[in-house]
Amino acid sequence: MSKRDYYDILGISKSASADEIKKAYRKLAIKYHPDKNPDDKEAEEKFKEAAEAYDVLSNQDKKSRYDQFGHAGMGGQGGFGGGGFSMDDIFSQFGDVFGDDSIFGSFFGGGGGGRRGSRRTVGSNIRIKLKLSLAEMRNGVEKKLKYKRMVAAEGVKFGSCKHCNGSGVVKQVTQTFLGQMATQSACPVCGGMGQIIESKPSEANEQGLVSKEFETSLKIPGGVANGMQLSISGKGNEGPAGGASGDLIVLVEEIPHDELTRDNNNVIYNLWLSFPEATLGSSVEVPTLDGKAKIKVDAGTQPGKVLRLKGKGFPEVNGYGKGDQLVVINVYIPKKVSSDEKELLLKLQGSEHFKPDEKGKSSFFDRLKDMF
Repeated sequence: MSKRDYYDILGISKSASADEIKKAYRKLAIKYHPDKNPDDKEAEEKFKEAAEAYDVLSNQDKKSRYDQFGHAGMGGQGGFGGGGFSMDDIFSQFGDVFGDDSIFGSFFGGGGGGRRGSRRTVGSNIRIKLKLSLAEMRNGVEKKLKYKRMVAAEGVKFGSCKHCNGSGVVKQVTQTFLGQMATQSACPVCGGMGQIIESKPSEANEQGLVSKEFETSLKIPGGVANGMQLSISGKGNEGPAGGASGDLIVLVEEIPHDELTRDNNNVIYNLWLSFPEATLGSSVEVPTLDGKAKIKVDAGTQPGKVLRLKGKGFPEVNGYGKGDQLVVINVYIPKKVSSDEKELLLKLQGSEHFKPDEKGKSSFFDRLKDMF
């Protein structure tokens, strides 16, 4: 089942501002919140779907990839709606969109008594490069990716932060000419987590994380281009103290082909013919991304003519249709000829068939003059 468009999910246009995106998500999150819709699986899925859309559209990097490549730019995998995160992960990552002191705070664990006792820090993204051949980029491929990510170390013990009493925030009341004004900010001691590390193994860093090697698979859609980034949600570094994981960002790098080049969705091949082949016509084999293909070159084919192999190019990564392979005809003129060949060419030079047929065009023999 194909995913719905993220803009349609939130009911906004592509030109929506960051504030409009946030407001649209907040409206849907309240409407489909599980506390308002207990035991309603459909509402829960819509809640997750809205969170997935907000996760992408509120992040400028993800939004740019989505606007250019659609769902394919997200790696075709997990987000919130794809099962990559639990409901608690959603509350942890997006609860602050309402603010703890807002009328909606209780929906997301605000005020100290809900799903979320403190703010969880989201882990950082990991970026890796993946080299692909032109054939893999055209046809699509599934790749095994090995990389290192930071995960929670075993044996780490957390305790409640005494500075903020485990709330993750500190409040301050200041006196203004309008009266008292209360503000709150993340606790400077625990960084808003509400917890501090009491003990940890020696190999763990100050956040209680260690580096481990992981392997995951990624389905590359046909039609990806050099420089395109694919994202796998939740496969980046884990957040400290149980925070949600970041994303794994995969940068596609093209491995140059020995004979073929890419031009948008078309494949270009330069075919070199001898003068007799171009004059008399010939049948030749040319390389394609599917193997060899035999083509017919008509007699009298001129240099610069382009032959088209329909559908031998790249598919649209997020749409329909395919590009073509374009075979550009080039005629090879030898730099040296033997005496016999020179004599033969001079005889041909007098023939009407070897003279230019349009004023201003040089003949084959005009280009041979520099050889003698």
